[in-house]
Amino acid sequence: MDEFMKKYEYWLNDPYFDEETKAELRAIEGKKDEIEDRFYKDLEFGTGGLRGVIGAGSNRMNIYTVRKATQGLANYILKAGTQAKGVAIAYDCRRMSPEFADIAALCLAANGIKAYVFDSLRPTPELSFALRELNCTAGIVVTASHNPPEYNGYKVYWDDGAQVTSPIDTDIIGEVEAVREYSDAKTMSLEDAKAAGLYEVIGKEIDDKYIEELKKLVIHPEVIKETADSLKIVYTPFHGTGLVPVTRILKELGFTNVYVVPEQELPDPDFTTLDYPNPEDPKAFTLALKLAKEKDADIVLATDPDADRLGIYAKDTATGEYIPFTGNMSGILIAEYRIRELAAMGKLPSNGAVIKTIVSSNMIDPIAEDYKLKLIEVLTGFKYIGEQIKWFERDNSYEYVFGYEESYGCLVGTHARDKDAPDAVMCLCEAAAWCKKQGITLWDAMMNIYKKYGFFREGIHTVTLKGVDGAKEIQNIMDRIRSNPPKEFAGLKVREFRDYKVDKLVNFENATEGKTGLPTSNVLYFDLENNSWCCVRPSGTEPKIKFYMGVKGTSLEDSEKKLEELKEEVIAKLAN
Repeated sequence: MDEFMKKYEYWLNDPYFDEETKAELRAIEGKKDEIEDRFYKDLEFGTGGLRGVIGAGSNRMNIYTVRKATQGLANYILKAGTQAKGVAIAYDCRRMSPEFADIAALCLAANGIKAYVFDSLRPTPELSFALRELNCTAGIVVTASHNPPEYNGYKVYWDDGAQVTSPIDTDIIGEVEAVREYSDAKTMSLEDAKAAGLYEVIGKEIDDKYIEELKKLVIHPEVIKETADSLKIVYTPFHGTGLVPVTRILKELGFTNVYVVPEQELPDPDFTTLDYPNPEDPKAFTLALKLAKEKDADIVLATDPDADRLGIYAKDTATGEYIPFTGNMSGILIAEYRIRELAAMGKLPSNGAVIKTIVSSNMIDPIAEDYKLKLIEVLTGFKYIGEQIKWFERDNSYEYVFGYEESYGCLVGTHARDKDAPDAVMCLCEAAAWCKKQGITLWDAMMNIYKKYGFFREGIHTVTLKGVDGAKEIQNIMDRIRSNPPKEFAGLKVREFRDYKVDKLVNFENATEGKTGLPTSNVLYFDLENNSWCCVRPSGTEPKIKFYMGVKGTSLEDSEKKLEELKEEVIAKLAN
């Protein structure tokens, strides 16, 4: 009998698993492909936690896989001796999110570790803030971020407020993998946990402190006051966690014309109005753009379900059209506005630093150079930006100014250590208010930045490969590129090739080899001539492989042409 069939039979027959789970599994009896997909492996607890399709099976998100993972986390905390500090837990609007949050909390409680659980759904960045505010040893967010509705996930944070990084991440993975039997995971009743003081509900007090920290980041409250009545903002939370904090912060800052997309206002685990609840998807803005045209809005904003990512459109008054901003563009827009205005007020720190990931726009480079800021490049994943903030504070080396990644996430301030969409909304709306006072739009401001620093443009090509065969094909693609990396793309020579999995850097210009200087990661990067580059990596959260690329042109048209040529070449040489 195949190994996956043995596991299927075990789940069907062992008394530990409940009848509802067994009924779901009996319904797929005889469907070998479906059984294999559910049981060919255990749902991987990766460096960020769990993420997968909800359902019965070892390769699914369910109460058993969540409890087993939490037991591994509890074992790590107990070995670290930090159990007295407790763990903060937040969750989003998805199916089973409240249930998974309680499953985790009661497992921790059964291990003598207090859980601080939010009373209702909250954004991921507020969890990052809360665990530091409560001085917890760790945090858990139950969310699948922008994944389709059939998914859920479980992200683990450590005491600095960032998602776990090396060596803690690998040590926790080791503890999770050491929990061999699902029945080895402890639990207790909610009533007993509360009676023992091991389960505490949190909410309003943390909300108030979080909002107050955001307000401290405002540079020009007087500009907001002057333009708040004339600036029109359309906002959609994509049925997720952003509604309350986003509308609250905008209201308390004085913005009066904020129109929420009614069809997407309330939490909905099915994301009924969306194909894909991701601000990177233009189709997701259909309802928001319709409302924007009705209200003649200046800007259109969307946060993803766990409110750590922000997508925007801005009106171009010359054409009357709403223009989409990539995550790179919105990140650069916020960064340039804040850096410029802080410098003008004499408040830009002399030892300031900005941080970007390796697949983010190189446009931040000349901005950092212009303002004499330290530029630090990290691996993909906002946890690496959070890790840098921790080191800045520990070593008194740099003062954090801004950090961003191409996937629509940024962080202003150090109140949280993850990308923060309510924070980004607030800062972007302040920038829009400043533009309004100057008689320009956010699109005008973006064009001014392009004209000053260069027309940098970036793109991405994603290939989805699901299931057992898909995972193998993704690995085959990476192995093929790694073993025979191209020396040029679209007439652009490869200056440098970096393989972060083996920490190898090959400089083709002077025929030397060195190290990347960054942690190990399954990422391949090609640094090309003329400020161009491309990169390939498997997604850490979805069954996808991603191909990134960037160029610099002399105009928008020129950069778009160069980007399209490079993209075609990358797809031809790497993706096929």
